[in-house]
Amino acid sequence: MNVLVYLVPLALMLGLGGLAAFLWSLRSGQYEDLDGAAVRVLSDDDLPK
Repeated sequence: MNVLVYLVPLALMLGLGGLAAFLWSLRSGQYEDLDGAAVRVLSDDDLPK
């Protein structure tokens, strides 16, 4: 039972840390251009002419 004294706050801190990282990624625009990477794979900009 003494282990729960350490594990419950640790789980809460990890959960809050994950939530903070997710909210930071939302605010920094990580999810703004979802189709850009798919289109960039198809571009032929690096082919020699």
